[in-house]
Amino acid sequence: MAARAILQSFCCSSSASSSLSSNLQERKSPEKKSSLSPLSLKLTSIAESGRMEEALSLFQTIKKPEICHWNSMIRGYTNSKLYDDAIAFYNQMQSAGTPADHFTFPFVIKSCSSLLLSKEGLKIHGKLFKTGLESDIFISNSLIAMHSKLGFAESAERVFFEMNERTIVSWNTMIDGYVSNGKGLEAISCFREMQEGFGLVPDQLGLMGALEACSLEKLLKNGKEIHCCMIRHEFNLQIKVATTLLDMYCKCAEMIYAERLFEVMPNKNVVALNVLINGYVLSDRPDMAVASMKKMQEFDSITMVNLLPALTKLRILLQGKSVHGVTIRRGFLPHLVLETALTVMYAKCGELRSVELLFDAMLEKSLVSWNAMISAYVQNNRNLEALKLFINLMGAAPLLIPDVFTLSGILPAYAEIASLQHGKQIHGHALKLGYGNNTLILNCIIYMYAKCGNLDAVRKAFEKMTCRDIVTWNTIILSYAIHGDGKAALDLFFHMKDAGFEPNGSTFVSALSACSISGFIDEGWMYFNMMQEEFDITPQVEHYGCMVDLLGRAGNLEKAIDFIEKMPIEPTSRIWGSLLTASRNNNSIETAEYAARKIFDLEHDNTGCYVILCAMYADAERWDDLERVKAFMEEEHLSKTRGRSFVELDKKTCSFVQGDRSHDEIDTIELVSDILSAQIGESARSSCRNLNPEDFVRKKVNSSIRHSVRLAVSFGLISSTLWTPVLVKKNIRICNDCHRAMKKISSFTGREIIVGETSIYHHFKNGVCCCGDYW
Repeated sequence: MAARAILQSFCCSSSASSSLSSNLQERKSPEKKSSLSPLSLKLTSIAESGRMEEALSLFQTIKKPEICHWNSMIRGYTNSKLYDDAIAFYNQMQSAGTPADHFTFPFVIKSCSSLLLSKEGLKIHGKLFKTGLESDIFISNSLIAMHSKLGFAESAERVFFEMNERTIVSWNTMIDGYVSNGKGLEAISCFREMQEGFGLVPDQLGLMGALEACSLEKLLKNGKEIHCCMIRHEFNLQIKVATTLLDMYCKCAEMIYAERLFEVMPNKNVVALNVLINGYVLSDRPDMAVASMKKMQEFDSITMVNLLPALTKLRILLQGKSVHGVTIRRGFLPHLVLETALTVMYAKCGELRSVELLFDAMLEKSLVSWNAMISAYVQNNRNLEALKLFINLMGAAPLLIPDVFTLSGILPAYAEIASLQHGKQIHGHALKLGYGNNTLILNCIIYMYAKCGNLDAVRKAFEKMTCRDIVTWNTIILSYAIHGDGKAALDLFFHMKDAGFEPNGSTFVSALSACSISGFIDEGWMYFNMMQEEFDITPQVEHYGCMVDLLGRAGNLEKAIDFIEKMPIEPTSRIWGSLLTASRNNNSIETAEYAARKIFDLEHDNTGCYVILCAMYADAERWDDLERVKAFMEEEHLSKTRGRSFVELDKKTCSFVQGDRSHDEIDTIELVSDILSAQIGESARSSCRNLNPEDFVRKKVNSSIRHSVRLAVSFGLISSTLWTPVLVKKNIRICNDCHRAMKKISSFTGREIIVGETSIYHHFKNGVCCCGDYW
C-alpha cells in the first residue's frame, strides 16, 4: 500500500495536493475583503462554508456578476470537490464575456486535474500564454500539479524549470509530481537541489514527499539521511512525518529500524500501527503482523486490509473469518479493497463457496476484484468457472479492460482445459491488448501451448521473446520435458546458464522431470547432486519425487523405499504416489500395497490409488482382492473417473467416451478402429486368452479396442490431413493395451500420434513412444 494511501487518515490527498491547497489558500480573495460590497462578502462567506446551493441562489440574484463573484463561486465549487460544477461555471463565465484572471485559473486547473481532463487542462495552459499569466507563481504551481497528476511529468518539469521564482510549495509540488509518476530518483535529486542549490529548508510536506521517493526506490541510505534532517529541524516529533518515515523503513524491509522508531514515536495512532502491520507482511513476517494486531486498542478498515494478507500466508482460516465478522459488526463493509482482500484470503484457504458469496454480494467490483475471483477458481481447479467468469468480465458494465494480472490469472485455466483452439484465441486477445512483449504473459502462453500439446507454438513463442527471465527458462525446459524430449530440455538448461541465468529450485524440478520422463537415470543423479553441491539448493518434495521416479524406472524398488525413508522431510502422498507408479510398472504388488497404505494414511479418498490397485489385482488374477477393493470404494462412495478423450479438428472439439455412440460417424469410427486392430495383429480376446469363461466374465474390463482414446485417434486419422500429426487429449492415464496399440498404429499409418495425459504427452512415431514405455 502506497504511503499516501496509508496516511489517508491524516491527509485528504497527496502532499502535492496539500502543497497546492496551501498555494490556493494564500490567494483566497480576488480583492481585499474591505473593498468588497456587502453582497460580495456574503457570497464569498457562503461559498467558503461549502453551502453551494445557497451560494448559487444568491449569485443568480446578481444582475451583472463581476469577476470577484465568478471567482467566489468557482473557488467554492472546487473546495467542495464539485469539480464539474467549477468547470461549468468557468465556461459560463467565458460565455458571459468575463475574462478569467490570476485568481480564477488555479482553481480551474485544480478541477481539471482532479477530473483527469487532460484535453481541457492543456487548453487552459495554452490560454495562459495568450493572457500572459503563465509566469504567475500560483498558477505555475497549479500547472505542475496538474501535469503531474495527468502523467505528463516532462511537461511539469518544463513548467517548473521555466519559473522565474520558486517557493517551497513549488519544490514540494515537483517532488510529489516525480513520486506520483514513479520517478523516485528524480524526486530525491530535486529534494537535494532545493536544499543545496537554493538554500531552502524543507518543510513537513517536502520531507514526506522525499520519504515516499525513498520508499518507491528502496533508497534506505537516502531515507536515513532524511531521518537525520528531520531530527535537525525537529520534525521527528510530528506524527505525520514520523509515520511516513516508518513506512519508508518498512518498505525497505528494515524492520529493526521500524520497530525502534515505532517504540519512540509520540502519540502513536492507528495509522502508524497499520503501517507497521503492513511492514511485517511485506517482510514475510505474518506472525508478527498478527501479534501486533492483538496489541491494538483501536483499528479501522485499513488495519483489516493489512492484516488479511498475513492471515492468508499463515492459512489461519478461523481468524480470517473472525476478521470478516469484525468488519461486518464495525460497519466497514461495503469497502472495495477490504472485500477484495477477504476474497483472496478465502480463496487461498480453499473456501471457494465463501469467495463466491462475497463476490456476488459486492456492490462495486473493480478489476482487482474480478482478478481475485478468477484466480480463486483457478487455484481451486475450477477452470471452467474461471473461463465463464472471464467471459462475463469482458461484457461487464462498466467496461473493464483485462490487465496483465487478469491474463496471467486466466491463462493457467486455458492450460488446464488444454484446448488448442481456445488457447490461440486468448493468445490473440493478449496481442490485441498490447501484451505481446510482456514477459509474464508470454511465460504463461508458453506453458499453455505446452499443456495444449503444441510444441511448435511453444518454440515459436520462446524464440520471439525479447526479454526472458528465469521463469521463461524454467517453463521452456519443463515444456520439452513433459513432451518427452529430455535431450532438448537438458540442452536448454545449459543454454540458460550460458545466457547468465542461475538455476533455482524450479529449474531443477524441470530438469529432473526431463530426466525422469525420458529415462536419463545417470543425468538425473547428476542434477540432483549439482543443485545441492554447486548451487546450495535444498531439495524439496518435487525434487525427491523425481528421484523416486528415476529409481523406479531403474527397477530398484528397495533402493527407492530406502531413499524415501531417509528423506530429511516428511514424505507426502506425492512421494508415495511415485513409488506406487514404480510398483505398477515393475509389477510389484507387494510394494504397491505398501505404498498404497502410506497414501491412505495421508489421503483416504485417493481414487487413483484404488484404481491402480484394482488394475494390478486384475492383471495378477487376484479376484478376491479386486472385489475387496471395489467393495471398499463403494462403501466410501468413491468411483473411478470415466475415461474421456478429445480431438480438435477444424475448430471443433469432439469428445469420446467408451460406450457412448452419440457421435454422427460412430459406426465408421468403430469400423476404422476394428480395421486398425486387425492390421496391428490385435485380438479382442488377447488379453483374456488364458482365462476360463467364469474368470473372463469377472474381469471387469471391456476390450481396449473401444477405449475412448482408440475412438478419438481413429476419428482423427480419417478426419485430418494426410501425414499431419493426430493430437488427442485424455483425462486419465492411457492403459497399457492402448499404449502398445498406439505404437503399432503410428508405425502402420506412418502418422505421428500425440496423446496427452494429465501430466505428460506421449509422442508415438514409427512404432516408438517418447516415454520409453515407462509412465
